[in-house]
Amino acid sequence: MLEFEKDIKNCIAVMEKGGTFLYPTDTIWGLGCDATDAKAVDKISALKNRPTNKSYIVLMADTQMLRRHLANPIPDLESFLEGQIGATTVIYQDIVGIAENALAADGSLGIRIPKDDFCIALLKRFRKPIISTSANISEEPNPSFYKEINTLIEDRVDYSVEWRRTDEKKVAPSNIIKLKADGSTIKIR
Repeated sequence: MLEFEKDIKNCIAVMEKGGTFLYPTDTIWGLGCDATDAKAVDKISALKNRPTNKSYIVLMADTQMLRRHLANPIPDLESFLEGQIGATTVIYQDIVGIAENALAADGSLGIRIPKDDFCIALLKRFRKPIISTSANISEEPNPSFYKEINTLIEDRVDYSVEWRRTDEKKVAPSNIIKLKADGSTIKIR
């Protein structure tokens, strides 16, 4: 049995009821919910005191899940993603099957396929994309470690993952690139 099995089961139970949770991602500690549930996405915005017109980042398990949510995926998607170095969030156009309030005004969305055992296990078991936004109040510093999370956030989520709470390994934020229709990219961060 996986060391984080209890956390996986609890996160899935919370998402199935439209709830929110704190979890360690492949970069920093994040707030998560079912990315297909608009009411759950609204709860995240309220927790963060974040403008509702701001888009989110979504985690997906693999390119198979990603292709299901792209109306017009580039033919060499797998090769494109394999060529990225480090954690990379890609902004894609023409998203389908994700809550509208998670998307940017132009219908685009930042998506990352994490290389993290916990995140991958959670995504594969849940079988749907998950919101991944920093576990902070808007405009406050991003929490690299669990102990840096504002208690206002911690007290208002439906579940806090126990896995990696004591981990203090510093991880860089993801690179962010925008994929244009012609397959070229623009570096955002």
